[in-house]
Amino acid sequence: MSDDIPLLVDPEWLAARLGEPDLVILDCSTRLEPDPAGGPDRNIAERAEFLAAHIPGARFADMVSELSDPAGAYPFTAPQPEAFAAAVERLGVGPDSRVVLYASGNPWWATRAWWVLRLYGFDRAGVLDGGFKAWRAAGLPVEAGEPAPSQPVRFPARPPRPLIATASDVLAAIGSDAGCVVNALPAARFRGEGATSLPRAGRIAGSISLPGAETIDPATGKSLPLDVIEARFRAAGLFDKPVIAYCGGGVTATWIAFLLARMGGPEPLIYDHSLQEWTVDPSLPMATG
Repeated sequence: MSDDIPLLVDPEWLAARLGEPDLVILDCSTRLEPDPAGGPDRNIAERAEFLAAHIPGARFADMVSELSDPAGAYPFTAPQPEAFAAAVERLGVGPDSRVVLYASGNPWWATRAWWVLRLYGFDRAGVLDGGFKAWRAAGLPVEAGEPAPSQPVRFPARPPRPLIATASDVLAAIGSDAGCVVNALPAARFRGEGATSLPRAGRIAGSISLPGAETIDPATGKSLPLDVIEARFRAAGLFDKPVIAYCGGGVTATWIAFLLARMGGPEPLIYDHSLQEWTVDPSLPMATG
């Protein structure tokens, strides 16, 4: 974490700092909608919901088209350096900003933004514990409509940090005992149960299951106590060998990276294309059950 912003931000902490000039609040809310025809899920940036109600002073970060590469081979591909720098400049993020990220639903939309910021060398960011749900539950203020224009800032384009795993990296990890490949999706999807919009159901063969949803209190949307999560991670071997985290499209996997950062644990690689890519190639091994 940075010197002046916690990785996991309490709603009251943020409420006490609204309006501070270097503080940028970004709503990253996104949802997936199944395709009635059985095709790939539709990725919806929840801009309309943001305009209806958001944390005062927040701006909307479009995870579908602004903080991803629209020309990428798969949805949510990490953006290119110049496009990323231009996007965060438009959002008012400069090198000296402090950034709080939140979502109205699952927190991994916020941690995906946190991870992309980190990919490009920006570490002064935290994620609101419980997101917009917890903010409203605490009776804190909201506003509607378009936010005020951001002050002009300059964010230099930088090469990405080496935080992305490729399919070849994953193959190497599952083909030896040198790495730990972690699936962050629900256990039923790990086992290959239920419908899927992907070409093949199940998991990457040789990977283990650590569902992101099982580290969150379903009543509040807040993270479970860190010691409880750390015990699970240590039991699964995440502190013993290099970790690659994956999911359906590289989003939920970033929650694993965020939790490890909170623990001061090893930094994992994120398989950015995840099962979107892996399930297309029949030569890449899958498992079910």
